[in-house]
Amino acid sequence: MDGYRTRLLLLVAVGLMGLSGASCPGMMSPFPPPAPPVLPSTASLEQVIEVVNRNNAQIHSYSSNRATLSSPGLPSLKANLAFQRPGRFRLRAETGLTGPELDVGSNDQLFWFWVKRNQPPAIYFCRHDQFASSRARQLLPIDPHLVIDAMGTAGLDPALPHQGPFFSPTGDRVEICTIRETIEGPITYVTVVDTQHGWVVGQRIFDAQGQMVARSIASRHRTDPVSNLVMPGQVEISCPTAQFSMKIELGPVQINRLSGDPAELWSMPSYSGYPVVNLCDPVGPPVAAAARSEWQSLGR
Repeated sequence: MDGYRTRLLLLVAVGLMGLSGASCPGMMSPFPPPAPPVLPSTASLEQVIEVVNRNNAQIHSYSSNRATLSSPGLPSLKANLAFQRPGRFRLRAETGLTGPELDVGSNDQLFWFWVKRNQPPAIYFCRHDQFASSRARQLLPIDPHLVIDAMGTAGLDPALPHQGPFFSPTGDRVEICTIRETIEGPITYVTVVDTQHGWVVGQRIFDAQGQMVARSIASRHRTDPVSNLVMPGQVEISCPTAQFSMKIELGPVQINRLSGDPAELWSMPSYSGYPVVNLCDPVGPPVAAAARSEWQSLGR
């Protein structure tokens, strides 16, 4: 409110100076009017898709070695993250005192996750082509691909069935509903776009019964000075039904510039004392419960 009053007083002062005939070279318009929104309230579905994909479709990869991961009730962790289309992802987190604490990743064949303090200790993985029909689909509280989409870089596929656009009463947000068919029934993805800039600022996912299973909020968007592309600086992910939530501060992100050895970056790791467990096998309840407990312990 104080900032608003300050701007208001300055605008009044400028107006009074204009009425009195006073002027100052180079300061005739200290507060230029905001640019018109890139998505007016008359925008069509095709226009929304085009604006979103104009930025996001050009982001082929990104990385940050100065990210921060936090969850309610847990200390913040230093994190490294990397992404490469179509589905390669790596998020590693650690503390200065205890070393690595978390490793979540995905390559062309499979995804994995490891939490140091889980009991019993294990590295869990599942092949992408087996995940949809496996028990892991019901056991994991959050789809691994949601973490990728939540970064605000997902595009809108024109070939998929969409509904909208639906503009908010204030006109600053527009939503696109996308229906995706799964073996469990149709899943609805609601993509929230900022109309002023055309940035994806959130996503909500609803199951076939209309229950929200996951939500993400992207904020503090920044422009990469090299590529001139935009990414969020902060992402919050939550899964209400599993009581899971986490926040990622991305730090300085490099867009379309990956560093490090790709063979190591996109390979499932090994940790001494942690057996490898395939979630897509018909495993018994103890291992299944441990997998779910591991994810939930991260988000609580």
